[in-house]
Amino acid sequence: MDTALFILQLLVVLGAIVMGTRSSGVGLGLWGGAGVAVLVFVFRLPPGSPPVDALLIVISVVVASSVMQVAGGIDWMVSVAAKLIARNPKQITLVAPLVAFLFSVGAGTSNILYPLLPVIQDLSYRNGIRPSRPLSLAVVSTGVALACSPVSAAMAAMVTLTDVAPYDFELIDILKVTIPAAILGIVVSSFVVARLGKNIADDPEIQARIAAGTIPPPEVGANPAPGAASTRAATDHNPPTTGIAAVGAHSVTPAAGPAVVRGPGSAPLQPAVTVTAAGRNAALIFFTGVLAIVAFGLFKGLRPLDGEGEPVSMTPIIEIVMFVAATIILLVSRPRVSEVPTTTVFRAGMVSAVALFGLAWLTDTFLSAHTEEIAGSVGSLVQAVPAIFALGVFLVCVLTTSQSTATRTIVPIGLAAGIPLGLLSGMWAGAFAGIYLLPTNGSQIAAANFDVSGSTRLGTKLVDHAFFLPTLILAVTTIAFGALFGVLWGG
Repeated sequence: MDTALFILQLLVVLGAIVMGTRSSGVGLGLWGGAGVAVLVFVFRLPPGSPPVDALLIVISVVVASSVMQVAGGIDWMVSVAAKLIARNPKQITLVAPLVAFLFSVGAGTSNILYPLLPVIQDLSYRNGIRPSRPLSLAVVSTGVALACSPVSAAMAAMVTLTDVAPYDFELIDILKVTIPAAILGIVVSSFVVARLGKNIADDPEIQARIAAGTIPPPEVGANPAPGAASTRAATDHNPPTTGIAAVGAHSVTPAAGPAVVRGPGSAPLQPAVTVTAAGRNAALIFFTGVLAIVAFGLFKGLRPLDGEGEPVSMTPIIEIVMFVAATIILLVSRPRVSEVPTTTVFRAGMVSAVALFGLAWLTDTFLSAHTEEIAGSVGSLVQAVPAIFALGVFLVCVLTTSQSTATRTIVPIGLAAGIPLGLLSGMWAGAFAGIYLLPTNGSQIAAANFDVSGSTRLGTKLVDHAFFLPTLILAVTTIAFGALFGVLWGG
């Protein structure tokens, strides 16, 4: 009878996740809350603990990011990233994913990639490189970046699970595994992805477009001045839904006579974003806050002491630093505070918080009631084959396109199973690539629409799109390096 009840309750959890996935966005959280109601009122399980600490971290980071966006900080970050990519156009399949990764780590969101997509497409095509290669890997790289960002929702969920007794595995312990694993995963993947698909000269569809005059041959005209495009056109197709914040579709008012980012044809893709001193200052203040969080995580002696004489945990430290950073941005860059709740960063962040709230509460209610069974049955299986844990995170990412949801759903199972925390963190990071296995994410659709060569395809069979193989390649390489570093350096 106990086994039957366990299976029925598990089906409630899985059913709520599936229904939430079909609704997406806020629907994920609502179905999670409905699942809690069934477990509590029908099966009489005690309610679990809502992820309050994780939610507070998400809210504080969303507020700081939104203030930075209003001040123009996102625009400035995008312009810098575009210049870095433009400096090495021949190596764009490696450089573009690394730049997209680093800026996603700093901003705490994968959606900073949107304005860079036309730049990547244009530079790769002009230099005779199949655009689908750098575009696909750049998109997928932003997924694993959130396992390396001190200010992502996924990291907020992870820290609140591991930075407690008996684990005491802190932010810096996670980062020293996930960052090198992700970077090496991207580097190795770039060599493989650089060989995917036919070269421009050998692709009959691209050559047909060139022959018809739809697009010019590669290396026609000078490279555009490094800049960043507005994301309005990209995000009109499908608003971003992953990460703690989204930067798509932010309003841009170009200065008089703005520079433009041009595609392979003569028509400009989008007007360049406005880069201002206020935006630069806002971004630098935000990044300083991120570095301060890393410093507090690395050096416990920098933290104040709590009532028991122990260093304050990283959860309130992150929240405090983010609020201070946002306040300094207000004083220095003077953004319009009234616009903060209307930004795409704020709206997407609140949606992410609701989804995290409902589904995390659901899984905690279920797992808290069955810790012994999971540790005894599932736990032994996961201990014997740790890759099963990585597969679980990967599949939840595929279904929900939310790394924070996957974290709160699967990581507690890995913890109950007794997986070493370093190994767990490394596999967790690589599995984040799973949100791009299906061609349903906004950045994938935007990348395909910006690629005028037609090489970045969304496909028709779910597995024949341009992001499928790069997703699997980056997941496997990052999980492998993550497992290695996790065993060497982790707890």
